[in-house]
Amino acid sequence: MRNTLLILAAAALLAAPLAAQGGSDTKGKFYFKKTCKACHAPGTPAKEITPLSKTQAQWKAYFAAGKHKKGAEKLDSVLKPEQVKDVQTFLVNHASDSPQPETCGG
Repeated sequence: MRNTLLILAAAALLAAPLAAQGGSDTKGKFYFKKTCKACHAPGTPAKEITPLSKTQAQWKAYFAAGKHKKGAEKLDSVLKPEQVKDVQTFLVNHASDSPQPETCGG
């Protein structure tokens, strides 16, 4: 019984950062590929961006600033606010220093 409680407590601690962001990792990957990759892919005028482009702290700072195109426009002019949270969750969860880094190819 004690081991079960310890396992549940550990799982809750690991899940807390994800819940705190309030977004969906799966939806975030979808919106990132659908919206962001249109401009931020190899061979496009904008710089290629993947989750590995930044650390978790750098992604959090980027989303805290809420700016896009080097500060020229707000993120919520590109995505709906709930989509921004989803993309943030995906990018932070798969950043270069995360436990599950991902490139988001395709």
